[in-house]
Amino acid sequence: MSNVEEQGQGKGRGQVNPRPLTATGAVTGSGGPLAHRVPDLGALELLLAVARLGSLGGAAREMGITQPAASSRIRSMERQLGVALVDRSPRGSRLTDAGALVTDWARRIVEAAEAFDVGAQALRDRRDSRLRVAASMTIAEYLLPGWLLALRAQRPDTAVSLLAGNSTVVAERLLSGEADLGFVEGVSVPPGLDSAVIAHDRLIVVTAPGHPWARRRRPLEASELAATPLILREKGSGTRQVLDSALGGLARPLIELSSTTAVKAAAVSGAGPAVLSELAVGEELAMRRLVRVPVEGVALARDLRAVWPTGHRPTGPARELLSLTRG
Repeated sequence: MSNVEEQGQGKGRGQVNPRPLTATGAVTGSGGPLAHRVPDLGALELLLAVARLGSLGGAAREMGITQPAASSRIRSMERQLGVALVDRSPRGSRLTDAGALVTDWARRIVEAAEAFDVGAQALRDRRDSRLRVAASMTIAEYLLPGWLLALRAQRPDTAVSLLAGNSTVVAERLLSGEADLGFVEGVSVPPGLDSAVIAHDRLIVVTAPGHPWARRRRPLEASELAATPLILREKGSGTRQVLDSALGGLARPLIELSSTTAVKAAAVSGAGPAVLSELAVGEELAMRRLVRVPVEGVALARDLRAVWPTGHRPTGPARELLSLTRG
């Protein structure tokens, strides 16, 4: 008589305590009804290996576990189902009649799980074949190209599309499901999005060399900056949000333009002073096409953030791109 049958004496031959247990023998206390009554996939795969090899030790080696652990899993499954599944003897392990029937059922479950796994992998492959990025203008023009080149080296088969717009547009793209990952430059995170700071930036005041401010010997004060019409990005852009916040909403537009490149070109032409990211004007400052104007009493530093819909942490290529921005 097997050990399992000995444990089941008093309930009839081959029957055991039907209390639901986990694969390690602990009584389960959570999950739905099936979780209490149906063994897990690992236990079913072990049973199939025993049936195929006729040896508990051989099945344990195939599954990559010890023989005592395999024996414990079989016993736990027998207690969970309430029937003896395997007769053990010095000559090997043999399925009971109930074990043979359960093995047939287990084979169908494992085959269905394999089909499920194949389908899930197909979904992951489809997800990983593309990446849709939405970014505010400064990041899109001056930081993302390098990050995307690095991503391409890691994922040459991933097609990347970039949607450039101001921070408000980036939030709309993410919340509507049109983008997988976004980047913004504003003073706060748009509602409905989670974020991570990936870099820091500073806005500076610049003019053409012929502008009177280019010859100033003392820094501009906040009141002077607020009283002067400026070449500005449109409302909704991260650059405009930071400036409006710094000046208490008093920034006066001389011209409002929808891209950093357009603002920079207008400033270079001598149309007036502008407020731009340090990232955007390095070449123009080095070649003296623009001049930096010192400012005091105005907080123009800002964080650059990666953003995504609340509760949906980036996965696949989006997660890899996020990692690259921090590198």
